[in-house]
Amino acid sequence: MFEAVKNACLVPFNDDFRLSEASTLADTVTDKKAYKKRLGKLVDEIADQQRRLYASDQFSILLVFQAMDAAGKDSTIRAVMSGIDPTGCQVFSFKQPSSEELDHDFLWRTAKSLPQRGRIGIFNRSYYEEVLVVRVHPEYLGGQKLPYKVELDQLWQQRYESIRDHEKHLARNGTIVLKFWLNVSRDEQRKRFLSRLDDQSKNWKFSSGDVDESALWKDYMNAYEKALIATSRPWAPWYAIPADDTPYARLQVAEIIVESLKSLNLQYPSVSKHQLEDIEAMRELLEKPL
Repeated sequence: MFEAVKNACLVPFNDDFRLSEASTLADTVTDKKAYKKRLGKLVDEIADQQRRLYASDQFSILLVFQAMDAAGKDSTIRAVMSGIDPTGCQVFSFKQPSSEELDHDFLWRTAKSLPQRGRIGIFNRSYYEEVLVVRVHPEYLGGQKLPYKVELDQLWQQRYESIRDHEKHLARNGTIVLKFWLNVSRDEQRKRFLSRLDDQSKNWKFSSGDVDESALWKDYMNAYEKALIATSRPWAPWYAIPADDTPYARLQVAEIIVESLKSLNLQYPSVSKHQLEDIEAMRELLEKPL
């Protein structure tokens, strides 16, 4: 099943990708009972692999989530990662940069939040905002204190190059980079916005700015297409996840994470003969009556 999911969602490592051809719809009807059972199994497998990852202390995992508003990033992260030990996982959300962050290069604020060896790091939005939101709103560049003036097209190409180099460096040093673009349709986004208005418990999620950004849909889709084409590489692949059906999207993300972890063949550290002797000695001591 994994190969089918991977092949269907993987953004090719060349320019053979068109966002208009990337489906937002599930390719099968999601049975609720089967979905819960399958997701529960995947969550357990992620938890098991995370313990092995932590114990082996060689690799780290970086999961990058990008999407339009209301695509389901938060809920997907909660659902898929619900079984893991929080001490072995770090989640960061990146919104408007602070004055301190603007005094550094655009990769700095995320670089200092990268996961340690043995841990899973999750970026809910990321350095990709610099070639997505900023590309749609180039006026934001005015606050970035850039030292050199370059043409915008050249600037985006430079940033793609920096991102590719950054991710390749991470991969060379044991960070497995997996990037998920939750591909929601504009109509489904509109329905989810309305749901936030209709449900008082979701009112807090609503922002008029989200609707303003939705009006720039074509600009965002253009920015996403260019970014995915330029930065999907074997060492840091992008997966375009159909996200109109939330349960289906969660399953696809979970499947990819599980099989990517399994491909590392993670093992618990072996115990030396001397350590085994110590263990038996401690066992004898602890089994003695008090």
